[in-house]
Amino acid sequence: MPTGVHLRDVRQQLFAAAERVLLRAGANALTSRAVTAEADVAKGVLHRYFADFDDFLAELVRERIARLRDQAVLLRAAAGTRTVAENVTAALTELFDPVSVALVSLVFFRDELRARLRRPGHGLPILAEARTMLADYLTGERELGRVAADADVDSLSLSLIGGGHLLSAGRREVLSDERELVQVVETVLADVLQRKLL
Repeated sequence: MPTGVHLRDVRQQLFAAAERVLLRAGANALTSRAVTAEADVAKGVLHRYFADFDDFLAELVRERIARLRDQAVLLRAAAGTRTVAENVTAALTELFDPVSVALVSLVFFRDELRARLRRPGHGLPILAEARTMLADYLTGERELGRVAADADVDSLSLSLIGGGHLLSAGRREVLSDERELVQVVETVLADVLQRKLL
């Protein structure tokens, strides 16, 4: 690529390239060279916008977390619509898309990246925000009386995140058999949904 060419939205171009590398070849293949080659930009471009590669990766994860916060607003607004299980299943399906699953693995295995993203007491980035999203949604449903009044929404959220992640981990495609996920969601929520009727 010729030098001096103005790159529009270069950060987004680099993030999209990193996601493609992650999906195609996995976290081990994600290097600054692989990202710039995939983005079809000069090797030094990444370092003009980011202090180092872990800074780039941290921003990539933060961008995904920002999307998750947007999803959380929509999920909370969905309280009282459809069924609780349908809303949770849809949220988990969107949450555990192949890029997010790959990013969770990346954060888990890259110590420096995890250290840059760590917030004491919050857990693994992306999964911690997902837990908060589900707990907030279930709190809303509890307030509406669609979930048992004594439901432990934090524990339920942990179970849902763990189950959804296990079903999605290691896949490079969207969770194809949603029935498995529906079964997990319905099993985790069965007690608090049945008891609210009593």
